[in-house]
Amino acid sequence: MAAATTATASPAIGGLSGALRNRALGKLLPLAVLAAVLVPLAVTRWPGTAWPEALTVDLSGPLGGASDWIIDNRDSHPLFLYFFGHVSNAVVLSVRAVYLALLAIGWAGVTAVAGLIAWRAAGLRLALTAAVSFGACGLLGMWVPTMQTLALMIVAVTVSVVLGTLLGLAAGLSDRLHRALRPLLDTMQVLPAFAYLLPVVLIFGIGVPAAVLATVVYAAPPMARLTALGLREADGGVMEAVASLGATGRQRLLTARLPLARAQLLLGLNQTIMMALSMAVIASVIGAGGLGDRVYQALASVDVGAALAAGLPIVLLAVVLDRTTAAAGSGTGRSGPRTGRGASGPGGSGSGPSLTGRLGWAVAAAATVLVIAAGRLTNRLNWPDTWTVEIAGPVDRSVGWMTDHLYSGVPVIGGTADWAGHFTTWILDPLRGGLQTLPWWGVLLTVAALALLIGTWRTALTAVLAMAAIGVLGVWKPSLDTLSQVLAAVAVTLVIGFAAGIAAARGARVEALLRPVLDVFQTLPQFVYLIPVVALFGVGRAPAVAAAVVYALPAVIRITTQGLRQVDPAALESARSLGATSGQQLRHVQLPLAGAALLLALNQGVVLVLAVVIIGGLVGGGALGYDVVYGLAQGDLATGLVAGAAIVCLGLMLDRVTQPTERRVSTRKVA
Repeated sequence: MAAATTATASPAIGGLSGALRNRALGKLLPLAVLAAVLVPLAVTRWPGTAWPEALTVDLSGPLGGASDWIIDNRDSHPLFLYFFGHVSNAVVLSVRAVYLALLAIGWAGVTAVAGLIAWRAAGLRLALTAAVSFGACGLLGMWVPTMQTLALMIVAVTVSVVLGTLLGLAAGLSDRLHRALRPLLDTMQVLPAFAYLLPVVLIFGIGVPAAVLATVVYAAPPMARLTALGLREADGGVMEAVASLGATGRQRLLTARLPLARAQLLLGLNQTIMMALSMAVIASVIGAGGLGDRVYQALASVDVGAALAAGLPIVLLAVVLDRTTAAAGSGTGRSGPRTGRGASGPGGSGSGPSLTGRLGWAVAAAATVLVIAAGRLTNRLNWPDTWTVEIAGPVDRSVGWMTDHLYSGVPVIGGTADWAGHFTTWILDPLRGGLQTLPWWGVLLTVAALALLIGTWRTALTAVLAMAAIGVLGVWKPSLDTLSQVLAAVAVTLVIGFAAGIAAARGARVEALLRPVLDVFQTLPQFVYLIPVVALFGVGRAPAVAAAVVYALPAVIRITTQGLRQVDPAALESARSLGATSGQQLRHVQLPLAGAALLLALNQGVVLVLAVVIIGGLVGGGALGYDVVYGLAQGDLATGLVAGAAIVCLGLMLDRVTQPTERRVSTRKVA
């Protein structure tokens, strides 16, 4: 029967494959004709495989001059005195005011506020989790850095939410503004976090203002997109009913659209908070201070113990913020499955609060005031020095033991350093060498063909221009080095992610085991992933790739699982009725019908991998990430800005060659 099923299905599958091949050939044939005309001309005019020097523009002089002009005129030019200066001062004063307020209410007050907000949002279990998490920050000796990060977060999130909501309202209520803002938000969502740092540093210099504004620019887009999405997807029947009652546009917005969009607005808040935390940690390289600065300084000196001591509070802070805002968005303390980062699933569940409405908030506020008053009366505002646990020493000793016993020389399997070395020698080096020896026009043709296969001529042109801009900037080889790391990491991510996603889609027990792990991994800022890979593998390109794989895996697994589970049950039932085996159902029904979801998983995997590969410059990843770090550390903004621009172009190109024509809401930031 199975053989008969296969034979029956073969003509249909063959016809589908033939149609797809004909469609692909129809798209690629004009490109082949165009290449046949242009490639000989390009080879004759610019021989060689490397990007032609004649097509390179040296921007170091103009950028260096612009940087010098800004530095020389920062204290005298009206633009800085009467605009940027006021913005900078407002940011500094706001962050300082919030930080002093957090210190004024004391460690007990902050812990009480966190616990009570979590209780009101999700119940007693999450309240205890929040209280224990903040207590752990103090026990690790990181209370003051945690408050510094939290103060920066509060200011950045407030501005991001206000800005994102206003943009979302504009896009949600106006088709013209929606069409204008959509490509901008699409582009901003694919850019690695590092790409946002240099422009603000150029204007505001190193310090808190640059860190806050970079965080705002990075975190505002998801709020804008989800606000617009919620407003535009408001129930048409409800809106017609409200309009029939004679409500004005403002009344319809306040009484119908915004209430109907509540879930999307709170999800936007969750996404904005998680992205702000991620960026606030990364912004330590431009003077953000706080926990991120402790991690950055520790990684710079390869001090894994100190990095872990500062990294654990970041993890705890991320989990508490994610669970609390996700529970508030769901309204029940539980949230559905995610396909992107943030907005975690269950974890803040538990018995709901027994006190509801205003009475509950009044009790919470009264209890908070009592705790704060008790702390001030007893003069115990600062976390006691005797209540700290030093973990850096034991961790460093453990890392030393690993270095002596696990890095190399392990019988049969080898050590972690051996694995990293083999991966570098057998995969990363050949891949980088192959890309860098390809003729430049071959790279552009490959990019055009890939973008054209899943998109349009406009998509292909955008991707080719983005790739060509990298050559024009004069960073062709470093960009191909970064691209080789991205391709290697994406390949590993897809193999593991697709296998795990298929297993989770076909087995409820596997999904139940994976869910809490994915929930935690999806809340962690990018910076944190560098700590364990440095401990296991040391520094180099392989650790950067390993961190990128771990960072991107949750999204790929989630999207794959969801795509396979959303396959039409009727199609599966039809295949089963014809006697198809489980493997045949997967190969001939589920995977083809879930093709759009799998392609989206590929797109998200590429974007997420690129984000961490760039940050891998901090741990020896080299290439563009190193150029950005070098430019920031040495004040060489010309080098950093050129590398940052190349990162933007690389991210745009990779997004276009993996994103279908019919764009979907990004599940990295909008899930």
